[in-house]
Amino acid sequence: MHPSDLEILEQIHSDVFLSGKKYICFLYESEFFQNVVNGRDIVSWAAVDRSRPNGQSDELIGFVTARIVTAKDSEIADLLRYDPSKGHQTLVYILTLGVVDAYRNLGIATALIHEVIKYASSIAVCRAVYFHVISYNNPAILLYKKMSI
Repeated sequence: MHPSDLEILEQIHSDVFLSGKKYICFLYESEFFQNVVNGRDIVSWAAVDRSRPNGQSDELIGFVTARIVTAKDSEIADLLRYDPSKGHQTLVYILTLGVVDAYRNLGIATALIHEVIKYASSIAVCRAVYFHVISYNNPAILLYKKMSI
């Protein structure tokens, strides 16, 4: 993502996570979005629809954001059976994942998650990719079950 994506990212994020949907639990500050589009402490991937008419072909239709965290400082260190004798180990934590309603069920979220997994695989000391999902976000839960993650 680029700084020019700031406004549309905030709008899509609002549409995906705040538009009357009951499974929303986080409201992100503008600093979060600034960090995303400027690549500060957050890595991100964007999905765009290249078939859109000129001038709209670079508009975001989906996104995923993630952060690299140290395994020892994560809330899942015990699940990983973190062993400090093995040296520095990291995890990739998926912060947000969203796709515009009109583009859902087309494999975009799956492709975005695969990009995160590919990225994590390129980090020699990365032990896992993890995320949280609220228990009543059924569309997300179905996606993760379908992906066997």
